[in-house]
Amino acid sequence: MKSLPQAEATLLIRTDFSDQAAWEALQTAVATPQEEDFLAYVDIVDDPAYRDLTSEQVTSLAADGELLIVADTTALTEPGMPLLVILKSEGDGGELRVIAKELASIENNISIANMDWSEFVDGADEDGVFRGF
Repeated sequence: MKSLPQAEATLLIRTDFSDQAAWEALQTAVATPQEEDFLAYVDIVDDPAYRDLTSEQVTSLAADGELLIVADTTALTEPGMPLLVILKSEGDGGELRVIAKELASIENNISIANMDWSEFVDGADEDGVFRGF
């Protein structure tokens, strides 16, 4: 399995290559600032080497404490584009889905340690998707 690239920003890794138009729409949604001009700081990884990787495989490529965002089949096919966010951590980590327009909330606050992962997990709807506070 190919290693993840080094980046300054959080990696947004594409694992589904079935719908180019959906991928472009997701990129637009992620690049559009939220109401208060917040924007997720991401480096896009659009490499077929990561095609169909599972969340476990993506997590295995990450360093401890690393935040990753995955554009998988669910993100590209369901309403709201619920991206998979992974925080690899011994303690307060795990996986959570977030709709694309709320990605900046998680990415910004986790990246600067302004909020705890558990606050977003607790703020998710019953289906496990974070749609904002």
